[in-house]
Amino acid sequence: MSGILLTKDTGKILGPIVKLLGYIMEGIFYVIDKIGIPNIGLAIILFTIVIYLLLMPLTIKQQKFSKLSAKMNPELQAIQKKYKDKKDNDSMMAMNMETKAVYAKYGVSPSGSCVQLLIQMPILLALYRVIANIPAYVGKVKEAFFPLVDKLIDQPGSADFIKGFANANMYAKQFSNENFTGGVVSYVQNTFVDVLNKASTAEWTSLKEQFASLSADVDHTVALLDRYNNFLGLSMSNSPSFTFREARATGSAAMMIAAFIIPVLAAVTQWINVKLMPQQEMNSDNEQQNTMMQSMKTMNMVMPIMSAVFCYTLPAGMGLYWVAGAVVRSVQQIVINKHIDKMDLDEVIQKNAEKAKKKMEKANAQAQQMAAYANMNTKKAGVASKASTQTLSKDDKEDLVKKSTEYYSKNAKPGSMMAKANMVREYNEKKSK
Repeated sequence: MSGILLTKDTGKILGPIVKLLGYIMEGIFYVIDKIGIPNIGLAIILFTIVIYLLLMPLTIKQQKFSKLSAKMNPELQAIQKKYKDKKDNDSMMAMNMETKAVYAKYGVSPSGSCVQLLIQMPILLALYRVIANIPAYVGKVKEAFFPLVDKLIDQPGSADFIKGFANANMYAKQFSNENFTGGVVSYVQNTFVDVLNKASTAEWTSLKEQFASLSADVDHTVALLDRYNNFLGLSMSNSPSFTFREARATGSAAMMIAAFIIPVLAAVTQWINVKLMPQQEMNSDNEQQNTMMQSMKTMNMVMPIMSAVFCYTLPAGMGLYWVAGAVVRSVQQIVINKHIDKMDLDEVIQKNAEKAKKKMEKANAQAQQMAAYANMNTKKAGVASKASTQTLSKDDKEDLVKKSTEYYSKNAKPGSMMAKANMVREYNEKKSK
């Protein structure tokens, strides 16, 4: 089957990243399918582990930055205290120079942590796109919708029927697209798969009842999707909130409890992850920094709750990714903390200071070389100008003087006393400025 084009991200920034991650997901699912356990939940866990292992170098750099930042903060605070009441330009420049020297000493950049986050953010957003649209990137999952989709397209009124599904509004533009209305086969197929991929159990049942002749095909597709989506009794395509509503309607107490497993695990693992993160101490001398740190603490308290809310409303597959990601980050944090704790930070700082010194010496040498070169060119230009003046004839010199005074002789005869007076006046005005 050809891949789904409509749900794939085609953005200039995220598009290539999503495509690469899609290949990784496709490869993982292919391997676990070959060993007889083609399960989306398992694929998401393995996928998460692989991605976070690939991000390990960035994570180490970020944690190393945090450790060095905690060590250099007293020096930065001392500089801020030193220039606290000095707002003149010279003091501000001196403070900036001393601050830069401290950052150079520790070998970190003021934006170092931000850079790591900016690199990771597109990757994490791309992860969401892949997991939210599994059939677009995993051919085996897409194949589960056939031959049902082809037969359903041939049924009169099928398009109008699936438009009534809860998540069909997400694809309203696709239904009105000229490729759909014009009957472009691949486009129509992809639109049907998009909607059916997010159909609830009740909607699959209504589809079976509406098109009784396709009952066997619907059962076959649902059975395959259940095999792929079911992970520990939960469907990865349904949200916990939907699972809870269905369980309450059927009176299944076990499923009502199971619906809260992923949201609760998301909150707990997020809380553990936050606790393992390096925490900076409050500083009574820096009120602004204390305010920022207090805001961070509040956010850290709110994040586990927000994780539970998101995972309750999003498809269970996204919640599983959230949980798996928090677990992997926690394990990484423990390993990284041990690795960094064994590091001799004083030795690292000394090496960074030596690198900064060499870099400064190199920059100064280059500046001196450029200054010498510029001075040499200036001297050459002066000598050339003098030589050219000396080679002029008497008539040429008089003509040059005459032209040079034309600007000052607008209202006076060239060479007259008035012209010379204009020259003196212009000179004095420039000097006074």
